[in-house]
Amino acid sequence: MTSSGILPDHFAFPAILKAVAALQHLPLANQIHAHVLKYGYGTSFVPVANSLLNVYGKCGDISDVYKVFERIPQSHRDTVSWNSFISALCRFEDWETALEAFRLMLLDDVQPSSFTLVSVAHACSNLPRHHGLRLGKQLHGYSLRMGDIKTFTNNALMAMYSKLGHLNDAKVVFELFEERDLVSWNTMLSSLSQNDMFLEALLLLHRMVLQGLQPDGVTIASVLPACSHLELLEIGKQLHAYALRHDILIGNSFVASALVDMYCNCRKVHSGRRVFDYATEKKTALWNAMITGYAQNEFDEEALMLFIEMEAAAGLCPNATTMASIVPACMRSEAFVHKLGIHGYVLKRGLGTDHYVQNALMDLYSRMGNIQIAKTIFDNMDVRDIVSWNTMITGYVICGQHNNALLLLHEMQRVDQEKNESSYEHEKRIPLKPNSITLMTVLPGCATLAALAKGKEIHAYAIRNMLASDVGVGSALVDMYAKCGCLNTSRKVFDTIPCRNLITWNVIIMAYGMHGKGAEALELFNCMVKEVKPNKVTFIAIFAACSHSGMVREGQNLFYRMKDEYGVEPTADHYACIVDLLGRAGQVEEAYQLINDMPLELDKTGAWSSLLGSCRIHQKVEIGEIAARNLFHLEPDVASHYVLLSNIYSSAQLWDKATDIRKRMKEMGVKKEPGCSWIEFDDEVHKFIAGDASHPQSGQLYGFLEILSEKMRKEGYVPDTSCVLHNVDEEEKETLLCGHSEKLAIVFGILNSPPGTTIRVAKNLRVCNDCHEATKYISRITDREIILRDVRRFHQFRDGRCSCGDYW
Repeated sequence: MTSSGILPDHFAFPAILKAVAALQHLPLANQIHAHVLKYGYGTSFVPVANSLLNVYGKCGDISDVYKVFERIPQSHRDTVSWNSFISALCRFEDWETALEAFRLMLLDDVQPSSFTLVSVAHACSNLPRHHGLRLGKQLHGYSLRMGDIKTFTNNALMAMYSKLGHLNDAKVVFELFEERDLVSWNTMLSSLSQNDMFLEALLLLHRMVLQGLQPDGVTIASVLPACSHLELLEIGKQLHAYALRHDILIGNSFVASALVDMYCNCRKVHSGRRVFDYATEKKTALWNAMITGYAQNEFDEEALMLFIEMEAAAGLCPNATTMASIVPACMRSEAFVHKLGIHGYVLKRGLGTDHYVQNALMDLYSRMGNIQIAKTIFDNMDVRDIVSWNTMITGYVICGQHNNALLLLHEMQRVDQEKNESSYEHEKRIPLKPNSITLMTVLPGCATLAALAKGKEIHAYAIRNMLASDVGVGSALVDMYAKCGCLNTSRKVFDTIPCRNLITWNVIIMAYGMHGKGAEALELFNCMVKEVKPNKVTFIAIFAACSHSGMVREGQNLFYRMKDEYGVEPTADHYACIVDLLGRAGQVEEAYQLINDMPLELDKTGAWSSLLGSCRIHQKVEIGEIAARNLFHLEPDVASHYVLLSNIYSSAQLWDKATDIRKRMKEMGVKKEPGCSWIEFDDEVHKFIAGDASHPQSGQLYGFLEILSEKMRKEGYVPDTSCVLHNVDEEEKETLLCGHSEKLAIVFGILNSPPGTTIRVAKNLRVCNDCHEATKYISRITDREIILRDVRRFHQFRDGRCSCGDYW
């Protein structure tokens, strides 16, 4: 046109500028702008100026947007001028300025259009929740006063309410207008999926199809996450078939990504890989979906190989999502030796400050035992979301630092309450209320420390926040109450769980077993098999229950039926349980024979360990020596094997052999794990170690123990000095027995709690014969119920008797 000598006018320039905006070519936009000025169609021609606003907004130069807008005379600025300006500000995510421009537009008496309201609603949705919702509702009210009931305005309002967490308001808007288009349905479907209302999303899709609307790629990509999370594989396949029939998959990386995610979440990883391989356009999101699918299903080598291919073959740069998935795969993969190297790679890529990647790195270091590095990453995070807190709490639990896990839970709740504190500026917009994952993570800590009061507090929180019916939280509560000695409460929680899974059943069977109620555990097992199929953990739990209750015939019967009736192949752990069952009942020779009959491919370490423990109970020196020799070969660095054999020798008064074992331990640098007991008091867990004198009340505790010892002797108590492995005189042995950690914890509980209060103590090792006998006397003298959980089972002492019947 220009080479023909025909001058473009104010009709030609808007058209050509629209084309430049579509190309998003800034140098070309500058050239056309120069022609505009050259031919005298500057800011005085409003349609041309508006087109310049639009082109600079889309080509990425906000400073030029401001310049063009400011040069349009105020009296010439029309609705399109303001719309283009506000839209450009939103594109550059300058939300507050966009809203200020809207206010100035109203002050200039320029009538907003539906396009204005759409941009302003988008700006409101990106503000902090409370502020955005307040302004968004004002905008909604304004649109109603204007009588603007256009479909795209309502679509924008629905999206705004959904993003600000008010899905019910979005639903109301959706239901109140009839001129719904495909975008309306897609907006609502996407909102439901993003807010984890997956069943409602599927029902809405059904309703949409009944009304005659044909789903498009956005519809399919919005609904597939529902199939993924609910593991509805068949519906997911139907959506896949629909996408194939309607050519939706061609060139649509979003739908392909959603399909890969769905198949991998439903554990059909190979189907996900087929979708990935046949996708014509593989964007980063699709690569991430496949890598994540591999990693979540622990196909770690495949995830790592695809990660390498993504960068080397496809030439794509990994982003934060990629790294958040690949870090856990690196952690688990035995083939990936230099695990710390992945942190260096993250830093090299400039992704070290992304909080999703930081969460993954925290988990990596925790599982490697480097909890301090994990805590350093946590402390230096700019943004901590709920996953960050859960990951750090989980790290403490993995590393056995349960008290720190509980302290961090307190800190998490404090941060949620103190939202005005400047150091948590980013977290003001992120809800930090503990969720189901938090509770499932921290409840085992309460169980380990016998922190019943804290466990009850968490249970109350779960009830208030509608989390108690969650099967994962419910199972953790069942376990916590059982391990804190409250079996009846544990059963009540179990009975209230609406949908019990395999883990729930395993936990309750284990609970009854630990409390020595084998018959009830067997009855529960028989109920369980009518609902769910037992797994290998189930049989470990039921065998342990039979062992603690002396139910040898029942346990053996199940052992020989487990493969044929339940399809569970006996493993090394199952053989170890049966060895324990036989040995505990005094059938040590039969237990020894069972080990000799084990399949050659099975690891016999656990079975030999069980046999050695049985030899200690029944003082079988010869077989004990055989078991110990095998264990010294298999696990030369495990102290408990040496201690048990030394204990056997000491009980048989073979002092020279006992001394040789202790000398061998010293030469090899093998150290015995010290006895440690915990008791909760006044919202704090108190820890006692054998012979410990560091507690503030130590003097008082040892003094009260001496008083109790005198009273116990008058009642007939005789210290069992066979528990002392040192060849010293009887008086010194009795002194050593007084320092055992469980005695210190029990006495602490008696001195610091009102008369009649139940004492609950947890111990990291098996309770010794003397402490068991002494606790029976203490329970009668002090008129207390004492619940002691050792590493194997529960002992409930009352009126001078123990619930185990001295069978442990």
